[in-house]
Parts: sequence; C-alpha cells; structure tokens
Amino acid sequence: MMGGAAVRVGLLGLLLPCVATAPTNKDWDIYSFHINSTVTSRYATTVITSRVANRINQSQEIEFHVKIPKNAFISKFRMTIEGKTYDGVVKQKEEAQQQYTQAVSRGQSAGIVSSVGRTLEEFKTSVTVAALSKVTFELTYEELLKRRLGKYELLIHARPMQPVADFKIDVYIKEYPGVNILEIKGGLSTKELANAISKTQTSTEAWVHFYPSKAQQSQCDSCGEEGLNGDLVIVYDVHRKKSIGDLKKSDGYFVHHFAPSDLPRIPKNVVFVIDQSGSMYGRKIQQTREALLKILGDLAEDDHFGLITFDSSVFPWKEELLLANQKNLEAAKMFVQNIRDRGATDINAAVLRGTDMLNRHLREGTASLLILLTDGDPTTGETNLENIHKNIKEAIDKKFPLYCLGFGMDVNFEFLEKMALENNGVGRRIYEDSDAALQLQGFYEEVATPLLTDVQMVYLGGANLTQTNFSQYYNGSEIVVAGQITDNNIEEFTAEVIAISKSNKVTYSETIPTEEPITARSDSNLQRLWAYLTVKQLLDKEVQLSGSEKETVKKEILDLCLKYGFVTPLTSMVVTKPQGEESQVAHKPKEGKKPTGSGQAFMVPSQRKFSHDSLPSRPKNTRLYGGAGHIGKYAPVRGPYFSALPSRPKNTRLYGGAGHIGKYAPVGGPYFSDIRQLLDGNLPTHSTKMTTTTVSPLIRFLLPAEGQALPLCYDIPVGLSLRLLKDPNNDCSMNGQLGQSDNAGYQKIVLHYRSDQHIDFDTTGITFNNGQNATYFSWSVNINIEKDSVSLILRDKEMDVTMGSTRVIIMLYERDGKVFLWPVLRQRPTGDNISGIMARPPVVYEEVQGTTIKLKIQDKEVDVSRASTVDLSVRSAPTVTCWLTPLQSALQGELADFTVSQL
Repeated sequence: MMGGAAVRVGLLGLLLPCVATAPTNKDWDIYSFHINSTVTSRYATTVITSRVANRINQSQEIEFHVKIPKNAFISKFRMTIEGKTYDGVVKQKEEAQQQYTQAVSRGQSAGIVSSVGRTLEEFKTSVTVAALSKVTFELTYEELLKRRLGKYELLIHARPMQPVADFKIDVYIKEYPGVNILEIKGGLSTKELANAISKTQTSTEAWVHFYPSKAQQSQCDSCGEEGLNGDLVIVYDVHRKKSIGDLKKSDGYFVHHFAPSDLPRIPKNVVFVIDQSGSMYGRKIQQTREALLKILGDLAEDDHFGLITFDSSVFPWKEELLLANQKNLEAAKMFVQNIRDRGATDINAAVLRGTDMLNRHLREGTASLLILLTDGDPTTGETNLENIHKNIKEAIDKKFPLYCLGFGMDVNFEFLEKMALENNGVGRRIYEDSDAALQLQGFYEEVATPLLTDVQMVYLGGANLTQTNFSQYYNGSEIVVAGQITDNNIEEFTAEVIAISKSNKVTYSETIPTEEPITARSDSNLQRLWAYLTVKQLLDKEVQLSGSEKETVKKEILDLCLKYGFVTPLTSMVVTKPQGEESQVAHKPKEGKKPTGSGQAFMVPSQRKFSHDSLPSRPKNTRLYGGAGHIGKYAPVRGPYFSALPSRPKNTRLYGGAGHIGKYAPVGGPYFSDIRQLLDGNLPTHSTKMTTTTVSPLIRFLLPAEGQALPLCYDIPVGLSLRLLKDPNNDCSMNGQLGQSDNAGYQKIVLHYRSDQHIDFDTTGITFNNGQNATYFSWSVNINIEKDSVSLILRDKEMDVTMGSTRVIIMLYERDGKVFLWPVLRQRPTGDNISGIMARPPVVYEEVQGTTIKLKIQDKEVDVSRASTVDLSVRSAPTVTCWLTPLQSALQGELADFTVSQL
C-alpha cells in the first residue's frame, strides 16, 4: 500500500484522506467468484472465494465486499497474493480494538465495518495489489440452520460487483434421516436465471448448482451492469421417522434434533400487550391493527385470549381471558380497529397486567404465552430498566414464556431481549417496512401451535451439554441439543425426552452403541456444531447476568471463540496484510445496536479507508426521540422537535397570535407591527385599524411534555440566528441560521469544537476548518471515521457527529421544492450549564379545566390552542398534534436568550 503522509491533528486532518477517489472497476477484474456451502446435520459451512486481477501497470487497492447471514459466525479469512497466504487471526475484541485504534491514530488503514440488516451483515476489506498481479480472497462462515414453520433455509447472497466469467454457487446437503423437501427460492432463482439452476437429490443427499453465464448475470430483477445482486435461498426439510428425532454422534460429540409432529395441539392462553403510545403514530399502528386482525382470525376455537393496549395508562379489552369463539372474536376485532396512538409508554404496568391476567387463568392441559409489542422504552410509571426486569421476572416466575417484539430501530432492543430471555422467550425485531404486518403474523405463526410443554432432555453418558430444558415446543420448530461423550468406558449412549402433551406425560428414548474409543478432532463437524450452539446460548445467558457471574460466562465464551476461531460480539478478527500495510479488524455487531444505515456498511471512498465499530450506546432509562431535526435526543419522555408549518397556499400570508399562529389568510389582511405581541399571543379581540407592516413567516418548534400525550409547540420568526447548543464543559457549541421563508428549516449550521476547529454545514456541502486549513466536500460522499473521541459518519445526506458525550445528526432535506438543514441532538452532553434551544428539557404541565383552554406551566396558567404541525425528525414526516403555546412560556425565557449575533 502507498505510504501515508502524516495526518494533521483535529477534524481537518481526520478528513483529508477523503478527497482521494477509489479506483474504478475498469482497472480490475473479478475473473472467478465461487460460493461453496456444505450442510451436514443442519450445520452449514460456507466458503466464498473471489479471485481478482489488477489489469493496470501500477499498484492499486482492491476491495473484497460480501454479505453473510447475521446468525453466522465468520471462522476464517485469508488472502493469497503472489503465492503467499495471509490469514486472519481471531483475538479478544479489546485487544483487536487496540490494534485498530493505533492504526487510525497513525492515519493508516482502519477497521472493517459489519452492520446488521434484516438477515445479512457485511464484510469488507481491501489490499494493495502490485501492477498486473492477482489476489485471492477466501472467507468462511458457519451457522446452524434454524427450523421455522417446518423448513430450514440456507440463505446465500451474491453481489460480486461485476459480471464474472467463472461464477458458481455449489450447495451440498447431507442429512442421514433423508432429505424430504428441496426448493429453490430468492431473487436469483427467478425469470432468466431459473435455467441456470440445477438440483439433484438422493435419499440422504442433495446438490444445488447455480452457474449463470456472464450475460445472464445482468438479467435478474435487481441485476445490471454490476452483475448479480440478490439472494439464493435453498429450502429443505428432513424425514422424521422416529418421534425421538435424529440422534447422531461422532468423534466424541453428539447432536440431537427433536421435532415430533404426531402430537395433538395444546390449547393456548395468549395475551397480546400492544403499545399504542404516540410514537406508534401512522403506519406502525395501522400495521399493528392489520396484523392483530389476522392473528385473531387464526386463533383456534379452544384457545383463550386477552388484549391489552397501553400508553401512559393500561387498557385491557376485558379483565378476563375469553374463549376464541365467533362472538368474542368479532368484539375483539372491533376493539382492535379502534386502537389509536396517544400518550407515553408504561411497559412495566402493561406487562404486569398481562401477567396477572394469565396467572388468574392457568388451566391444566393448556399452554400460556405473553406477547409484548412496543416501539419504545418505558417513559412513564416505572422507568428503571433493572426494576422492570426484576418485577416481570418475579411476576411470571417461570410459568410461561414472554415474547418481546421491538418495532423499528429506535427501540431499546437489548432491554426487550433481556426481558424475554429471562422469561424463557425470545426478542425479535420488527422492521419498519411495508411488510411489517406480515412480520408480526409470521412470528405468531411460529408460536401458534404448542405441542409440548415442560420439555426435559436427558442424556446418560453426555457432558458439557447445551440447553436441555425448554418451556414449550411448537409445531414446525425444532429443539437442538449438543454435547460431548467423554467417558470411554460407557458402552451405550442413551437419550431421553420427558414432556407434557396436554395433560399427559410423554417419554421418548433411544440408545445407541458407542462403538470405537472416543477421540476428539478439532475439525469434526459435530464438534463445531456443539461449539457454535454453546457460544450462541452463552451469549444469550451473558445478557441476563451481571457482576462476577457475567464475567465468568464471558470468559467461557471467549475461550471457545478463540479455540474455534469464531468472530462474535466478544471477539474480532485481525485481518493481516503484506508488510507495510496495516491490519484491519472485523467486528461482529449486536442485533441490539442500531446499524449504520439500512443494513449497509460504509467506508470512506479513499485509498486510506476509515471506519468505526459502533455508535455510542443509549444511556440507561432513556429513549431516543427526534424532533424535526432538533432534539432527537435520549430523554425520559418524547423529545422536543423542530418542525415547520404546512406549505403556504397561494396568495396568502402567515399570521400569528395565540390560537392563530401558523394560520394563513388572504394577502391584504391585517398584520401585526409588534412582533412581541405576536409571540406573546396577545391578539386584539375587536376590530382595530392595524399597521400594515409585513410580519416574517414563522417556523414551528415542538417541545416534549412529561407524562402527557401532546407536546407543546411554539413559533419563531424566520431568518434568525439561534444558539442551538452550548456545552462549556467540553468546549463545544452549535449555532444555526434559519431560512428566510416558512418550511425552509436552517440554511447554515456551524459546529464549534475546541478553540480553533469548526464544521460549517450549508445546503451545498460541508467544510472542515482547523484554524489553518479547510477541506470541503459535498453531501453525496460517504464517510465513516473515528479519532480522538470524535466520530464522523456521513451517509444518505446525514452527518452523524459524536464529540465526547455529545452526539448530533445534521440532515440535508429537500422538501416541497426547498433545500434546508435539520439538526438533531441524539445524545445530550453531560454536566451542568448546558444551554440552547436543543438543550431544553421536557416541560411539565397540567391541563386547567374551564371555558377556555389553559395549561398550568411552572405554576402559571397559559392560554393555548390545539394545533398541528409536521414532525420532520423522520423521513416519513408525520403530522402531530400539539398545544400551541407562547414562546416565553414554552422556553421559560425570552427569544433574545436563544439568539446569537454571529454563527
């Protein structure tokens, strides 16, 4: 790799490498791209091999970029250059991170970014290849396929970045019980590509080959000049000749796949606990209603069910569970159709109410389950997360599972996942998309038909077992247990399953001979399956623990990962490179962490690539809120918003005043000469000749209200320069200039950091200045870098800046023909003396009953009116209802307190 010049200290030096341009793919050629996957006992090992040639007469950087299933562990990576092989080495994450940080501090090559999408993660690295030379990249990952709705799915994603002359996907499946179903799905199996697929099947084996021609690689729905870009999904199931399932042993290890289907279904007692707080506004609440209506229609006649909605209060449909007969279901559907978003989020009270409902309705011969759907964190009632976990765990007391569904990416998924795991359930993210209702229905289908409860798996002669006790077994799923057979003296190995089917105890057992003496091989497929499943379950266990117990489990995970070479949330892979080039570090992200954008990983388009592992974690007992570009901060309640008025109709002008601010009237109507009169809301109630001085249009801001359904809103004249944030503790401040018309947002924002550094944002680009030099680039560039406690991420026209404890998002918007900026405070700086409009805390108010609408704020009654405005903190820009309040009452200060003379 080319030698790097010394990098200047500060923001400018941090970004100087960004101006370089990555080589185009005309200069290099992927002449071979193979994906080979082998599946045995549902354990898949997949190897991606890419061979690339540098076609020009000078050295250049060649990139390797693939996507893998998110449940997989990377276990090997190597590069072969000019006959020499460079292997990746798995290390403890902290050790690898130190190496990564040292590389960044020297301005050299930094880390690989893997980010979580729905089903895939990305792996990306690069290396400098000499003129007219070649490089071979080889990545191996492993996963245990999970049975859902009666089938296994092997997902393979292919995106070589260009049509490849030698492109092959080969899948080999070996299942001793026999392959029952074999189907090929996914975007790479449709239309013109279908005839590039061949499959062969015997009683116990199956082969799938996908060999598209170079021309065919441009013909799928999502393909083009860059070749293939899509998924190939191999769907299969196995024969189940014995109720005990498939028991296999080899080289001192065993695996038991248990999935009986010849059992009567168990009637359910199910309670749905549904978040209807204000953040569920719009499509989310609509899709929730749609999914619930379908789920209610799928309940069996002997099931009992309950419905609870909650915001700051809890609203059970009925106090008792009811039989799922036609009359009750029709009434329940009417209730669901009237669910409306409002209020805050009291998760503790809602789940406890659902738990109490089930505890009062435990019936012999039935299976109970509790399903929670929420898109946020607890913001009212009990908000301490540890207390909530304790309360729920004590109330459920292992009597039934709790399933937690987190709607969207702003939900505190780690909180929900821990609560589910502590109560024998699982956490599942529901992605905000057009198919969210189908995602909800799909989850319910997985738990809709319980067949067994209180399942215990016993193995005489087994040791170091994975999980052996399961609260329930559902039709179409599978229980998998693996372990070691360490005693050379035993002649037989016995597996026994004890469970409850309705009210009857059932037992299954099988004994197999141990045959030859036991010798463990590190490359044994069953041994790696055992290690994979053990690590997965220990990671779930680690989430639930604290203190010394947590550290003990983490050490156990770490030891296994280092032995078997797994890249997990506790380990990273150091990607070694030829001498003179810095190593890179591959991290595996957690599902609970917000991805760096739509399931994509981003790296600076430069021959010096920068990235960072993750964004700052969410503070405890807080929730991420966003207001129209202003306060998307972490706060106990819905955060303040900056928002704008609706588009102005033609031939009208904007008027102000309590109850009138933000209203449009025909041009030629009265205006107000005193801007303070307008801001105070003191409008005359009788006809008076008014001075026809033009009043500036107004931009509306939103401010959260603690424990109330509606936020406050207030208006500020356009064109002003405002103090957005000032943190004297960390020498950080941010100011912004509003545009000259309504709906124009900010036209310029300046972020000051330390005494001599600042970032200037305007609608054309971004300028970094360190006091001596400046660097400018457009909003279309992608950046992902970190240095000296400063993190900068630019993607999709959003700049994410973290400076110490402060995190700010600056967004570029194009809306209604206007281009403007939008600031969002995602994490409030710590310490005292924090000021600025974005630093305003949530307001506390009470509604005052009377003939006119009044709120009591800071012991003063204030006239308000009900209004609405657009919340542009999210791209969908929903309209929200608010209490229109005089500026001084909302901000508890004068407008002059929040203005600045220069940015």
